[in-house]
Amino acid sequence: MICYNISLTRKGTLMLQTSSKNSVFKVLVTSAVLALATTSVQAETKHSHDHSHDHADENEAAKDIYKGYFEDSQIKDRSLADWEGDWQSVYPLLKSGALAPVMAKKAEAGSKTVEQYTAYYDTGYKTDVERITFDGQNAAFFTPDGTLSGEYAYDGFEVLTYKKGNRGVRYIFKQVGGDEAAPDYFQFSDHKIAPAKADHYHLYWGDDRAALLEEVTNWPTYYPRALSAEQIVEEMLAH
Repeated sequence: MICYNISLTRKGTLMLQTSSKNSVFKVLVTSAVLALATTSVQAETKHSHDHSHDHADENEAAKDIYKGYFEDSQIKDRSLADWEGDWQSVYPLLKSGALAPVMAKKAEAGSKTVEQYTAYYDTGYKTDVERITFDGQNAAFFTPDGTLSGEYAYDGFEVLTYKKGNRGVRYIFKQVGGDEAAPDYFQFSDHKIAPAKADHYHLYWGDDRAALLEEVTNWPTYYPRALSAEQIVEEMLAH
């Protein structure tokens, strides 16, 4: 049988004494050591708490940017590498009815009916360019009449203010080579305002840079071509 005796000495030392038939052990734990251990635990707890707050603040900032609320100082230049890849238009998915769950969710939360939302997005998504690829500085637009290719260079960004008071950033690229029939300009809008890989985007293209900035009703939208219709629906419902 082991017995324990705990006592506090005059010097502020905690003494833990254990005894048995065969041995006696004394463990001295100074108040300084106890204080150090307590401080260490408190510091670790504070670090974890602050770390959680940092992540929460980052998430809120990202949500604000996605909704179009940000400072000019947050906007940074981007390269075509952010959109590199093989992309598919979601317009065929809307026409086939595959996006019906998305329209239903919008109707539940919004002020329009399913039919009204479907008509709104029909105008927004409408395009005959069902596939686009970006590879380095090269872009290829796949249309029913064939493929148009061009080489493009970054031409800056423009900030647009919408009726609701929120804003968007258009990242603009200008043709510097390739097919004459390829668009002179295209402009990305993907709810991001600094270098980051796009998960989807709205694209505006044509030969008049200024006129494209006025276009806010037709915004062909593209998701990675590797995604299935079900995966795209899941992505849309998440937003």
